[in-house]
Amino acid sequence: MPKMKTHSGTKKRIRVTGSGKLRREQTGVRHLAEAKSSKRKRKLSGTTEVAPSYVKKAKKLLGI
Repeated sequence: MPKMKTHSGTKKRIRVTGSGKLRREQTGVRHLAEAKSSKRKRKLSGTTEVAPSYVKKAKKLLGI
């Protein structure tokens, strides 16, 4: 059997931590920022964990 290819879109969006958890950037900060409050934009900065319901699928897409 040939090797599974890593899903290109997923590898650009999700990274794996040393302990094996999946982290991603938060959505809603790329555009239309003028309408959002500073507090809201600040809260959206940084990374967050991938939702537990999606972890299994994300790992499969990453080939983990």
